[in-house]
Amino acid sequence: MFRGANAISLDDKGRIAIPARYRSTLLADCEGKLICTIDTKQPCLLLYPLPEWQVIEKKLASFSSTNPQERRMQRLLLGYADDCDMDKNGRVLLASTLRQHVQLNKKLMLVGQLNKFEIWDEQAWHDQIAADIAAEQADDMVLSERLQDFSL
Repeated sequence: MFRGANAISLDDKGRIAIPARYRSTLLADCEGKLICTIDTKQPCLLLYPLPEWQVIEKKLASFSSTNPQERRMQRLLLGYADDCDMDKNGRVLLASTLRQHVQLNKKLMLVGQLNKFEIWDEQAWHDQIAADIAAEQADDMVLSERLQDFSL
């Protein structure tokens, strides 16, 4: 399980260094084989260990190619999906198409989301967190049943 927000940098070659605390898990669970794709709802990338991505692929494979919404989701997630193998130094090369799609600059945030990571441009991350906190503090949203039962 991946958790926490980590400030990382994008190097001149388009690589990020996975924080050391995640490397051994990624090597043990998937031999450092990762898949990166876009998030269709947020301006960030999604980085999955290969076994977690294979679960997503099975779901996508069950979609109908004649249903426009399902086909669109296949096209976006699979069309942008890129194999990203972690090198011996824990670095992962992000494809230029992915970097351009979410306008990544040098300063990034790698955010653990249980079974995957989100990769955000640092400023976009801070903007999103501010918006999320403001929405929570406004407390004018209708909560799902699961959120109604959630307490800290």
